[in-house]
Amino acid sequence: MHTIIHPLKNSRLSLSAETASVASFRKPSYDCREQPDAVKLVVYVPGVDPSGVEIEARGPDVIITARKAHFVRVNWQALHLERAQRDYQLRLRLGHGLDYRALQAELHEGVLTIALPKLHPAGSPARLSRVA
Repeated sequence: MHTIIHPLKNSRLSLSAETASVASFRKPSYDCREQPDAVKLVVYVPGVDPSGVEIEARGPDVIITARKAHFVRVNWQALHLERAQRDYQLRLRLGHGLDYRALQAELHEGVLTIALPKLHPAGSPARLSRVA
């Protein structure tokens, strides 16, 4: 009895499709700093309007997609600017200890600032206080 299994063929297709979609974006420069009560993330996305920013949390990961406004000129000619005009996408694994629902974001002159407050463990107070 002969069995033909093609798991690699399908996974190659999905992998190449995923690679193609990731290749259409470029990774922006960013800075991530941990503070006592939050994590502050600064992402540099020049040329992006606030309406073009999408922030998505999937488990311990945060995915930031920033799309530029694409203008088509009347006298358009290919100048190999396609690569420089790609949109931005950043995927970071920040962990489960953050409150993604209380995320605060601000975009000013191409600098996206995101503040993610930390979760406090159940049963422990948000702040330690001196009892005696």
